[in-house]
Amino acid sequence: MELLSATLDRVKPSPTIAVTTKAAELKAAGRDVIGLGAGEPDFDTPQNIKDAAVAAIAAGKTKYTAVDGIPELKQAICKKFKRDNGLEYIPAQVSVATGGKQILYNALMATLNPGEEVVIPAPYWVSYPDMVLLAGGEPVIAPATLEDDFKLTPEALEAAITPKTKWFIFNSPSNPTGAGYSREELKGLTDVLMRHPHVWVMSDDMYEHLAYDGFEFCTPAQVEPGLYDRTLTVNGVSKAYAMTGWRIGYAAGPEKLIGAMRKIQSQSTSNPCSVSQWAAVEALEGTQDFIAPNNEMFVRRRDLVVSMLNEIEGVTCPVPEGAFYVYPSIAGLIGKTSAGGAKITDDEAFATALLEENGVAVVFGAAFGLSPNFRVSYATSDAALKEACGRIQAFCAGCV
Repeated sequence: MELLSATLDRVKPSPTIAVTTKAAELKAAGRDVIGLGAGEPDFDTPQNIKDAAVAAIAAGKTKYTAVDGIPELKQAICKKFKRDNGLEYIPAQVSVATGGKQILYNALMATLNPGEEVVIPAPYWVSYPDMVLLAGGEPVIAPATLEDDFKLTPEALEAAITPKTKWFIFNSPSNPTGAGYSREELKGLTDVLMRHPHVWVMSDDMYEHLAYDGFEFCTPAQVEPGLYDRTLTVNGVSKAYAMTGWRIGYAAGPEKLIGAMRKIQSQSTSNPCSVSQWAAVEALEGTQDFIAPNNEMFVRRRDLVVSMLNEIEGVTCPVPEGAFYVYPSIAGLIGKTSAGGAKITDDEAFATALLEENGVAVVFGAAFGLSPNFRVSYATSDAALKEACGRIQAFCAGCV
């Protein structure tokens, strides 16, 4: 009898985690490697949030909690949605989980039947399609090309929807491109969705507060109130609050959906870490003053990376509206051979040769569903980014 489930054949491990692991292994072996693969701010968690966690421990708040979040955190989340997005929710409409990834997974597991489809714009976060597959659904990829600034057009969304479509997954600002949809651009998509009442909307707003150059964030249920009753609005404290390891994600949506997600969570992980939940209360309700200066640093880093990558012949790097990623095209390098003799047949071959020959770890574009590109995370120091981009320039210059 086969030990492993056939379901595992439908999915693959996370490529971003694989790249980060490979870079760590090379560093441990003594190689000089700069890792630009992880989507994680290099800033420390703000002191007031750490203090709240310490206070929670001292107060003995270390026991089991309600399955999907303490009341205090759910109230803080309701206030956040009202304050930042103009969306009214009650605590019964809120779910808290071990990171945004679990929120998405719970929702898909609770709703997808075999053969039902989920429309996912590409480039996409690497985990979306595989979570759909694990839940028994079928991912339908809708391309958002460089020519459209990596933003899905209403026409492309319309073409991807079928009678089998259950969900549309939306992410702005985007991982991996940093592309952010203006209110007008998003309204074009919500107009399509209003014509298809059987399609639910899963809006991944994890990078909401990482928006630059005057870009104004908006979320689907905010732009089109008619979608409120079939939208799950997902967020978390990982990125803007530099709390990746604390593992707290949350969402708000219809009570029936939230209840189904709670049932999934009750039989999988149960509650998120109690101490992390109290820290998240402080993150949402405490000072937000550190976000603006952090964003100024991100803008400086973004501009450095975009400038240096666009100096490379054969590389095109758009300027993103948010998050901390760029997604340059290497169309002009395909077919060339590196100085070390590697044939650049595709973006995976490019990323492999770049790591092995010049010690820079990036994630190849095929992992995100659109090639030939690669993703750079600029959530690291200016010095590391300057050195890494210099190495990328040298690597590309050596390709003939």
